[in-house]
Amino acid sequence: MANIPLRKLDQLAPQPADLDRFERASTDELRAWQRERLAWTLRHAYSNVAHYRAAFDAAGVRPEDFKSLDDLARFPFTTKIDLRNNYPFGMFAVPQERLSRLHASSGTTGKPTVVGYTKGDIEIWSDVVARSIRAAGGRPGMKVHIAYGYGLFTGGGGGPNRAPRPGGPPETRCARKNQPPRPRNNPLKPHLKKF
Repeated sequence: MANIPLRKLDQLAPQPADLDRFERASTDELRAWQRERLAWTLRHAYSNVAHYRAAFDAAGVRPEDFKSLDDLARFPFTTKIDLRNNYPFGMFAVPQERLSRLHASSGTTGKPTVVGYTKGDIEIWSDVVARSIRAAGGRPGMKVHIAYGYGLFTGGGGGPNRAPRPGGPPETRCARKNQPPRPRNNPLKPHLKKF
């Protein structure tokens, strides 16, 4: 067996110049960005998804009630039942034409749960995955093995980042293991199949 020396952890630590602004930010800066982005997300969901509008109204909250991170506890959580009750596309906050990718669970324990991603979502996701790989010691020229499954947890999909070309139909990824037969009017049936 070859004697392969292990790298020292301090050799894998990124240099400050390699870090982006989020990784160099203070705790206060991070909390401010979180507040800003959560406020936008709550407004967007309330304005564009009937389920969230009804759930917020039932909980007696509106997006403008979110002033601090502590206020988030007043807003209703999204459950898998909510996703199933709004199957297939009732939780989407953008028109389907803006989607670049669809992911769905197998539906073995009920209706499949469907998640849609825009081109912007894929770009953010790719940046987060790249930062995660770098934080784990990955550097240019290294090989990365993406070993996630492709069910509702779509963490592995951001690694290879195989988003379709702009203007193309969304890619559909479904878990295949133990997948029950789909109904004839399957709303997840892809327009094009890759073999």
